[in-house]
Amino acid sequence: MKRPILLLAMIFTLSTALTSCREVKEEKNEMEMSDDMEDARNDMEDAIDDTGDAIENAADETGDAIEEGAEEVEKAAEEIEGEIKEETSDDY
Repeated sequence: MKRPILLLAMIFTLSTALTSCREVKEEKNEMEMSDDMEDARNDMEDAIDDTGDAIENAADETGDAIEEGAEEVEKAAEEIEGEIKEETSDDY
């Protein structure tokens, strides 16, 4: 009679121990997953910041190119204006 009771107690103890170990392992996996998700979020934030910086730099470069182009057009227009004045003053 003692033997079956001890056998049942031992089986219950083993099943409880194995179940609790499995739960701890699952919790560790969840913690690892949350760490992975945190790393992915940080990587995504870095990529967004880099993209924003690239867009800002491109906008600055575009603005500089437009200003340089406008200055060149203005200089060319002044040169043409001067040439026209010289040609018209020679005629009169």
